[in-house]
Amino acid sequence: KLDKIHKVLGKGSFVMLMGEGSLNGKPIAIYDMFRVENGKLAEHWDVIADIPAPGERKNTNGKF
Repeated sequence: KLDKIHKVLGKGSFVMLMGEGSLNGKPIAIYDMFRVENGKLAEHWDVIADIPAPGERKNTNGKF
C-alpha cells in the first residue's frame, strides 16, 4: 500500500517514483522505475525496503 509519494523524477523515457507505505503492517520504502515506449509502460523495476524504527536506524539520513 502506497501512502505517501516523496518524489517523481523523469528523464527521457524513464520515470522514477519514490514513496513510502506499508506491507503487512510494517513501514516500507518503495522505489518504482518505469520505461515508457509509444505512450505505454514497456518495463518496470521496483525495490521495496523496510523502514526501521527510529531507535534501530544506523544513521539519520533516512530513505528519502
